[in-house]
Amino acid sequence: MQQSAPPAVKSRWPAFALFVGLLSIGSLAAILLLTAIRLWNLPMGTIAAVGGVMLLSAVLVTLRLANVLSRRGLSVTRWRKVRAAITVAVVFIAVLIGRPVIHLTTAAWNDRDDRTATPPGFVDDASRMNRTHVAEVWKVPQDAGEAERQLAKLLKRAQRDGLKVSIAGARHSMGGHTIYPDGIVVDMLAFRRTSLDEASNILHVQAGARWSEIIPFLDRRSLSVAVMQSNNSFSVGGSISVNCHGWQHHKPPIASTVESFRLMKADGTVVRCSRKENRELFSLALGGYGLFGIILDVDLRVVPNERYRSEQFVVPVNDSLQTYDDALQRIPNATMVYARMNISRERFLQDVVLTVYVPDDTGGIPPLAERRNPGIRRSVFRGSVGRDYGKRFRWFAETRLQPLLAKRFVSRNELLNEGVEIFQDRSDKTTDILHEYFVPRAGIAGFVEDVRRIVPAHDGDLLNVTVRSVDRDGDTYLRYAEGHVFALVMLFSQERSADGESRMQDMTRELIDAVLSRGGRYYLPYRLHATPRQFHRAYPQARWFFELKRKYDPDELFQNRFYLKYGKP
Repeated sequence: MQQSAPPAVKSRWPAFALFVGLLSIGSLAAILLLTAIRLWNLPMGTIAAVGGVMLLSAVLVTLRLANVLSRRGLSVTRWRKVRAAITVAVVFIAVLIGRPVIHLTTAAWNDRDDRTATPPGFVDDASRMNRTHVAEVWKVPQDAGEAERQLAKLLKRAQRDGLKVSIAGARHSMGGHTIYPDGIVVDMLAFRRTSLDEASNILHVQAGARWSEIIPFLDRRSLSVAVMQSNNSFSVGGSISVNCHGWQHHKPPIASTVESFRLMKADGTVVRCSRKENRELFSLALGGYGLFGIILDVDLRVVPNERYRSEQFVVPVNDSLQTYDDALQRIPNATMVYARMNISRERFLQDVVLTVYVPDDTGGIPPLAERRNPGIRRSVFRGSVGRDYGKRFRWFAETRLQPLLAKRFVSRNELLNEGVEIFQDRSDKTTDILHEYFVPRAGIAGFVEDVRRIVPAHDGDLLNVTVRSVDRDGDTYLRYAEGHVFALVMLFSQERSADGESRMQDMTRELIDAVLSRGGRYYLPYRLHATPRQFHRAYPQARWFFELKRKYDPDELFQNRFYLKYGKP
């Protein structure tokens, strides 16, 4: 006997299931788009309006489709297939993008700038932990001749009134190196004129100029900075006063690129310092933290801008040094090299991603442009603060997604032309604190083991570890690179409270003891948490460094918090 087809099922189930499925998909799409809108920094009212319209549209479309489906009816067999397909689609989309989207949305939504302004009469630095009352902030005039005349008068006035003088640029040091309590702060940022000797590729630049101003100037002339930090927010005077280094492969610190500079001494006279003129002052003021005088302008060697392609290697930390050696042996012309370490709880400092930039002459140099997707990159980074999932997601993004999304070719200047503002903490309750440790190759594996033990023991919220190579510094007195070393640059999130400061100090001192035991040193521009004993153990030449400071500045006119802690007799 012939069987008839199963009857159509008139039920609310198809409409309800389709409603739930489509609404779920629409909601996820709405969240994804809202995240993008938030990352573009549109006003909150715009975001709320767009979100409301999107969700209302999703509800109306879903209701309409569900109503049509309910009237038409489906066979039991066909309905089961539709329901299964909807379920699979919803689960797949939710698993694939649900948690990352919610994570990025939360990070972007909570990323508000609620920092309080420094009140009049006070100054601070990048740590936001050094608010100090000062007598005056004196801004240098733009005109070079007028600036020098007025600076000389200022120094005489300070000596007459018994005031100390500190020198500030972008104020990205973190230990009060630009501050003396109740003293005069000389603000150099207006002093920023730049010119180029094209015959010798020597850049003449005033000390207040920032790299963000210099890089476009050089880019228009197909040139680039030889050695600088990984960001462009710093002033030239500040950079050479801390003797910064970068991720330019196998290069000494920035002092190696300085041909000469002019220095105003405590008596108001101006001298030129180079490897031939005033050689001792040259070595002391480079990396001298503003204790020997005011650096007025600098002659820097610059290099050609280049087009680069990148290669990336993700390996266990135990294989990282061998991978580094093999990669550089295979790519002898590597120019920019750095590594980053996994900071998630489960794989803490156990994985490394090594990135190597290689000159590529198969095409033209890309034009200087801002780095892509700053909002998304910021949310990925800030979303790792206090969240292990955020740290795991960032590692996934940097090792799996970034190679797929990054530009195939970049210029040298593009790599250098990004400010710290892209990633910096904008919360009033917490702040970002840098550490940096220089370790010879023989000690780096042991030091990584030390860090793996010490940081979790102090509940340190480590946001980033970048590893770079630095060649021997043969120019500065208070040098941190006596030979080739690896620099481990660490960024922590810290509470802006007495308890947060105490916990950071305890952890820092233990890390300094660890690096000293491995034959290394720590970098001086950051928090002054090292004890005097640790400082002098790391820099045994400091005793003579400070004696020479008092030789060139017998009245100790130029002072700051760094000198107060470690240099006063």
